[in-house]
Amino acid sequence: MAGPLINRVAQSGIITLNLETYFPDRKIMVLDLKDHLFMEMILKEKDFRQTMKVHNWPDYEDAVLLIYCSTDAIIPVWAYMLVSSLAQPYAHEVYVGDKEAYLTHYYQNLIASLDVDEYTDKRIVIKGCSDKPVPAGAYQALTNRLKPHALSIMYGEPCSTVPIYKKPKKV
Repeated sequence: MAGPLINRVAQSGIITLNLETYFPDRKIMVLDLKDHLFMEMILKEKDFRQTMKVHNWPDYEDAVLLIYCSTDAIIPVWAYMLVSSLAQPYAHEVYVGDKEAYLTHYYQNLIASLDVDEYTDKRIVIKGCSDKPVPAGAYQALTNRLKPHALSIMYGEPCSTVPIYKKPKKV
């Protein structure tokens, strides 16, 4: 007869980090400048300024506003500055770029601010298979941040991992 079941994963001391738990909780909204250009390609300053003046900025209240242009139009830098200055009183944050670029920026800042001392000489699993669009760059940034401290870094689930890094044994 076999003894009681033992959860060896729970006893292993492995720390699981799930980047999905750090996903921004604010609403992310997009302002595509192409919708405010002549023929979706040409920025006419007077028309653009008027369109931005009457735009419904309160719609972005407390949201992260991403400003970008999905066409190959040439957008002058001042246009992004103007949009940002008009959105700033309403939006929690204004970022120039698409969602993937913003999420990469967001995670890089978050990971740079992590206190990694608690991971010194620990086995770490960076959880994969997220339901939210965590960018690949976030996993790379976390690996780089933890590598000088961790005993080992793995990717996946504690019961089925892919080894990424193992600290060399001191001789």
